[in-house]
Amino acid sequence: MSGSMTGDMSRSATADPQESTTAGAMNDTMMVITQDELGGPEVLKLVNRPKPDPGISEILIRVHAAGVNPIDGINRQTGAFIGEPPFVLGWDISGTVEAVGPGVTLFEPGDEVFGMLPFPRAHGAYAEYAVGSTRAFAAKPDCLDHIQAAAIPMVGLTAWQGLVDTARIGTGSRVVINGAAGGIGHLAVQIAKARGAHIAALASAKDLHFVRSLGADHAIDYAGSDFTEVVDGQDAMLDVVGADYPARALEVIKPGGVLVSTQPPSLASVADEAARRQIRLAGMIVESDPVGLSELSRLAIAGDLTPTIAATYPLADAGAAQSREHAPGKVVLTIA
Repeated sequence: MSGSMTGDMSRSATADPQESTTAGAMNDTMMVITQDELGGPEVLKLVNRPKPDPGISEILIRVHAAGVNPIDGINRQTGAFIGEPPFVLGWDISGTVEAVGPGVTLFEPGDEVFGMLPFPRAHGAYAEYAVGSTRAFAAKPDCLDHIQAAAIPMVGLTAWQGLVDTARIGTGSRVVINGAAGGIGHLAVQIAKARGAHIAALASAKDLHFVRSLGADHAIDYAGSDFTEVVDGQDAMLDVVGADYPARALEVIKPGGVLVSTQPPSLASVADEAARRQIRLAGMIVESDPVGLSELSRLAIAGDLTPTIAATYPLADAGAAQSREHAPGKVVLTIA
């Protein structure tokens, strides 16, 4: 596991002298990363805020680790999915249940859980404590530490919902996955392998060995070759890039197959051609899903799903974590 642990808050989050105090100084407060304006990493601030209380069907979680996803940086800059600040970013959480709200029967204080706050409206993982819907979480597998568990929810559920729920891949399915070394892709390859699929994985030249080690049957340098010239007759493709990939995907997916994209707007331009070729298009946005989380947990326990941690950062360096250049796997914030 590689990591970058630095306490230089000036790189990514600045403490507000009016609000910031020593973490844990008061039992009813917590440290969070927030922002009052849209912009670069410099807009993030480490501040002290009241600890929330869980409501009906909610749990209060002491956050030990929070996953960092590209969508976090996009919302920091544009507020695309969540509107104008102030807000606290982050959806992926692994931690310990601190308290439960009325009506909660699945968990009790002391339970270790992991999950994804319902995207996009429920956010706030960049904090020492977070409140979330009980059904957005599942028991954390003992085989995963909190850093590993926090790396799974958003990307793992995206891969599961795209490949299993939507494309319904299984034994003998032939599937293409682009961005195969990234957060979604590296878990998608493992999920597809566990389902018995044959996988053509697209990645950079330096990451080909990595994606092969995950179970890819055919690792393709996306910059050095045209995947449409080396694969065909595919049952499905999971596209996490968009751009011209949907149009190219139609060249390799067979009639009756499906193109699943995490970039739904990119599908509009190929809708007519997909219909002509009898290829189903599915633009997806990840959803909280306790059943999917349980399946991911089952794969982890069986040794079929292991997240790769690209780096870890302390909460104060959330901006630096969001700005880290591409590397295989996921970046995670360590909190408590």
